[in-house]
Amino acid sequence: MKDKKSNLIANKLVKAFLESKIINPISSKYTKKLTNAQKFRKLCESKIKKPIIGFKAGGTGIPVLKKLKEKEPFYASVYKHNVLKNNKSVKINKYTLGIELEVCYLLKKNFFDFKSKISKNNMKKFINYIAPCIEVVGYRQKKKGIKSFGDLCSDFGANVKFIVGTKKKFKNNNVNNLKTNISNSKIKQSVNGNTNTVYINPMNSLLFVLKKLQKDKIKHDKDFYVFTGSSVGVVPILSKGIYKGTIEKLGSVKTKIN
Repeated sequence: MKDKKSNLIANKLVKAFLESKIINPISSKYTKKLTNAQKFRKLCESKIKKPIIGFKAGGTGIPVLKKLKEKEPFYASVYKHNVLKNNKSVKINKYTLGIELEVCYLLKKNFFDFKSKISKNNMKKFINYIAPCIEVVGYRQKKKGIKSFGDLCSDFGANVKFIVGTKKKFKNNNVNNLKTNISNSKIKQSVNGNTNTVYINPMNSLLFVLKKLQKDKIKHDKDFYVFTGSSVGVVPILSKGIYKGTIEKLGSVKTKIN
């Protein structure tokens, strides 16, 4: 996907991503099929010189996978300027899809030197910290809703900002079947969830991303985050103000939506 037209469209989307602007929707040629969306995402990411701080799993909800007839989620790079500390503010627009609550991991950079096949057992030695996080999701395009995973994937994974809560040292933490909740107490909006909605569980989602990084021969020279997907689905932002996310046994995270 390196033809002149694709490059021009990628340049427009990259500019919108970097300048927090909105453009007209890109052609469905790049979004209808996930394989094409992945190629387009990689083309866009190749044009960005800002530091990558991690990677996200997208489309991890099993019901959504079935509804959109996909076999697996997708992944996308996450850039340092889009990851914020706890309690930081996020500005949204009418093309923001919503807010999510996730488990995230901070992994050691020596994962990228690992020559063996990554597995559920050997990946644990690379995990440094675990934390709750909020992801604000949305497009850089004038479109709403989700028709395909390609819609999300092609637009930088549709990640707007990540807000990371207090990190805990990873001690083989069990993240199966943990209760989760995200709420805005000002308007009495409250949505419950469970970590098991995340591609079986967050550790399985983490393994999915690590396998993809190995397959795509990604290299990185710093410790990195993996954001594993929403435990509450995409929750609509019904009002500005403070949203608080809580994950049982892991703690809480907050962001102010402006």
